Parts: sequence; structure tokens; C-alpha cells
Amino acid sequence: MKSLLFALISFVAFSALFIGIALASVPDGALLHIPVSLLANSGFKDFQIPGLVLMLLVGGVNILAVFYNIQRSAYRYNWALLGGVMTLGWALFHLLYVPYYVWLSLLYLIVSILIVLIAFQLKGKVLV
Repeated sequence: MKSLLFALISFVAFSALFIGIALASVPDGALLHIPVSLLANSGFKDFQIPGLVLMLLVGGVNILAVFYNIQRSAYRYNWALLGGVMTLGWALFHLLYVPYYVWLSLLYLIVSILIVLIAFQLKGKVLV
């Protein structure tokens, strides 16, 4: 379970960081070949703010979770749980307001739910 949790938070951390940096640095989406028109219902005019949120909140928190897991800190599961919640929020926002690339949103939704469940389990709490 610990290895799976580490793999999941690492996947989210690095993908969110790199995609967030790409979106924030080239806000018209050209770097990732994503049209700005996908944001029509989201309230954003370009990808700069979503890229920063993805990079800092989703990627940053999950990078800290990775770091604390490597260090075997007593707080590692708390950070993994927070990273899972951040990823869950991002995936839900994406599903509701950017109804494109649904498969990608569903992938991150499933991964985030797994992170939350595994982190709770490893913290010694059982969700019923």
C-alpha cells in the first residue's frame, strides 16, 4: 500500500507540475496544443491562472507529500491526504467546467480517490 501511494502521489505531483508550468508559461495553450476555447464555460480567458493553480496547489502539495514520504515523516499520510483532496477538487472542477478530455479528468478523479482512501488506511482509519 505504501508503494502504491508513493507511485500515485508521484504521478500526480510531477504531471501537475509540468502541465501547470506549461500552461502558466504559455497561457494560450500552444505549448500543449490545447485551444483556449476549451475554457469558454470556466470563467478564465486563458490558461495562466489554471496553470498556476495546477502547478502550485495540486503539484506543490503532492510534491511535498512525495518529499515527506521519502523522509518517512510522521506527517507523510496527512500530506498525501491533502494532495489527494487537492487533486480531487481539480478533477471535479475540470469535469464540471471544462467538459473536454473527460477521460483525463476521470483518470485523475480515480487516482485522487485512491490516494485519499490509501492515505486514510495507512493513517489507521477505516472508511466505511
